[in-house]
Amino acid sequence: MRVVDLWRYPVKSMQGERLDRASITRTGIEGDRRWGVRDRTSGYVLSAKTVPQLLYGSARWIEGRPVVTLPGEHERLGEWLGRDVALTEAGDDERGTYEINADQFDEAGEILRWNGPKGSFHDSNRNQLHLLSVPSIGAWDVRRFRPNVVVDEGGELELLGATLRIGTAVVSVAKRTDRCVMTTRPQPGGVARDQSVLRSILADGGDLGISCTVVEPGEVHVGDAVQVL
Repeated sequence: MRVVDLWRYPVKSMQGERLDRASITRTGIEGDRRWGVRDRTSGYVLSAKTVPQLLYGSARWIEGRPVVTLPGEHERLGEWLGRDVALTEAGDDERGTYEINADQFDEAGEILRWNGPKGSFHDSNRNQLHLLSVPSIGAWDVRRFRPNVVVDEGGELELLGATLRIGTAVVSVAKRTDRCVMTTRPQPGGVARDQSVLRSILADGGDLGISCTVVEPGEVHVGDAVQVL
């Protein structure tokens, strides 16, 4: 099993960047989901789960900060989103509060809320690094699933509980990645809204890929082997 793709998403729910190499820190890939768009009125960190528009913005990680590009001629986040927002960095004492529809196919229904971990704007402290295989992605666009590490061989769901060496980093497989409405969202470049993606995943158990926690930081390059320890 080898790494064929690496991805980082500096701002939660925006488009990310494809990498040749990545530094793995205690909270995942350096800069990954380190920043988020916080609604000043509610205090919640926005997600494309409830604000699909976010996926049309993009961010790169340059010299320790995100550089955001908005679509069209927009220059300000608040103007683009039509609400009072601030780009916020996650920290040791900063955790995100998020929202999702209780019924993921009913966007006008009940909203569920929860608190994420400190240090990054991941949804859970067991989601520090997302790994997904080319066979699992199949004909779908990889951007629907927002992985950090893509590998060439399948069978990753069977690695639950395993410890993996990826490059010089060591991670523990904490859970299978349960999928949500994010997989159905439209994105730039011809990725259309498609609820059949999530319906297909749910019909097959609801999981696609694995979520890992970092045991030992290190460096990962495209082409590195993934070894079960």
